[in-house]
Amino acid sequence: MSNLAIKIDIDTLRGYKEGTPRLLNLLKKHGISASIFFSFGPDNSGKAIRRIFRKGFISKMLRTKAPSTYGWKTLFYGTLLPAPMIVASDPDIFKRAHAEGHDCGVHAWDHVLTQDKLQTMSENDFESLYGKAAAMFEKISGCRPTCYAAPGWQVSEASLAAQERLKLKYATDTRGRSPFMPKYKSRSFSVPQIPTTMPTMDEILGLEGVTDESLPVVWIGLLNNEWNVLTVHAEMEGLSKLGVFEDFILRAKADGVRFLTLREVAEKAEKASGEIVAGCLPGRAGSVALQSA
Repeated sequence: MSNLAIKIDIDTLRGYKEGTPRLLNLLKKHGISASIFFSFGPDNSGKAIRRIFRKGFISKMLRTKAPSTYGWKTLFYGTLLPAPMIVASDPDIFKRAHAEGHDCGVHAWDHVLTQDKLQTMSENDFESLYGKAAAMFEKISGCRPTCYAAPGWQVSEASLAAQERLKLKYATDTRGRSPFMPKYKSRSFSVPQIPTTMPTMDEILGLEGVTDESLPVVWIGLLNNEWNVLTVHAEMEGLSKLGVFEDFILRAKADGVRFLTLREVAEKAEKASGEIVAGCLPGRAGSVALQSA
């Protein structure tokens, strides 16, 4: 029996208000608990244009049909249009996810800022941004967040040290093959990393003949780790690709896949020490934090 944790990242206002309720409906329909990470603060998606010179950025935008996937307004938030607040626009969506028993955590306060500027942030800078998201999390849910998922799979010494001081139960900032206790730049940290093990939809859709019809089969074929983690996005799987995602869920259930949350993985899995290194993945622009081989 394969173990699979579904990790849902919410990056934008549209993903939160339109995609998240649809994903919650789908998860409820199939009796699945997921780990859901929320961007709480301003949607500055338009500022992601700064990534235009990264290798693979334009091709990814074309493959994923970014304007229709994210919506034209989203692509201008924070530049030509004001940056709207995400969770504050409708706290009941976050409240519902928490009330329905999903493993909820912090993705970011400002997703674009954190993804693009993490390497230059001090520990205080990181904790300040995290603290804004955590305060809103606690105000709405009545409890403090205990897990974190870095935007764009980025880490720094400052972010890892802050997670340690915050006494988080786990973080999911990396790509890899199994849960591990992280070492970064010769320093060991005590918050376990639960890496995403499978390629995301936006990385492989349109590559090497991968279509809406074949993608669920491709994902099924990649359930080959003891602890598998698939990251999906409210902006894709929650909107135009909801049917593709449900096809995958149906196939996984038919194959006897056991669905877990990342919190359950963090509690159950053995975790050896592992180095975090920077590297590139097919279909993704820029570098990400990888569990070393």
